Amino acid sequence: MNPTLSATAPAGDPLRELVLITGISGSGKSVALHALEDAGYFCVDNLPPELIETFVSLEHSRFTPRIAIAVDVRSARSLPHLLPVMGKLRESGIAMKTIFLDASTDALVRRFSETRRRHPLSPPGDSDAHHALMEAINLERELLSDLRQASSVVDTSELRPAQLRNWIRSFVQAPPAKLTLVFESFAFKHGVPLDADFVFDVRVLPNPYYIRELRPQTGRDPDVIAYLESQPEVGEMVSQIETFLRRWLPAFEQDQRSYLTVAIGCTGGQHRSVYCVEQLAQRLRDRGATLVRHRELDARDSP
Repeated sequence: MNPTLSATAPAGDPLRELVLITGISGSGKSVALHALEDAGYFCVDNLPPELIETFVSLEHSRFTPRIAIAVDVRSARSLPHLLPVMGKLRESGIAMKTIFLDASTDALVRRFSETRRRHPLSPPGDSDAHHALMEAINLERELLSDLRQASSVVDTSELRPAQLRNWIRSFVQAPPAKLTLVFESFAFKHGVPLDADFVFDVRVLPNPYYIRELRPQTGRDPDVIAYLESQPEVGEMVSQIETFLRRWLPAFEQDQRSYLTVAIGCTGGQHRSVYCVEQLAQRLRDRGATLVRHRELDARDSP
């Protein structure tokens, strides 16, 4: 399949930003690429890794300021070239962000079943389609494991397309930093995010859900904030998580990590986890760039 070019980049400053979109088939790469196209990026889908350096040099000479490239397992034979190419581009001074989209196997199977599309690694004419799909997904995870480790991971299992578009826009708009902290609230009843580096369980804290007036509100509302701040154990939990992160963030920076995702979970992802995420993001802004995600709330607010 030949690469498909989309969007017309305005002439202006030389290339200053490159976003690489990759991940598991069915995880939403097309949605992410369209979001970047709408944000003014010159987008290329399915560009073989061997051609990335040449393409970037060409667009640099044409004064294309922002480029987004999608690379996936359709270029399976070329994937070993991708990590070295990424290293060379960073060494050349290009500000590059790499986003790896992932999803649970159950979510991927459901999406392929709904769209009736064949997985790129599925052998044609297989009589047991479900078995072939499972094997293809597992093989793809293996092929992309090194790339996943070198990227910022976004779990799309529970995300609506509009929600994913918003998250991608927030990601690329974040200011450059040595280490970007991503704080994400979630509900345990919907599963732990696959993109989490650290997971903290705050279900042991007092739950505003059981107070009738607070039940429809969220951890961003003043009444819920006042209630949680009146509970000593809530402040103690947030402070201890902050202390832990401040102790170990320098080690992650020395390990050349670009992104660290801290997931905070409660039962419904509406009160306690949301409050803790907001508090931690505010307290740790002095460490550099921070992003805030509320998986359940963002899904509720998305069309």
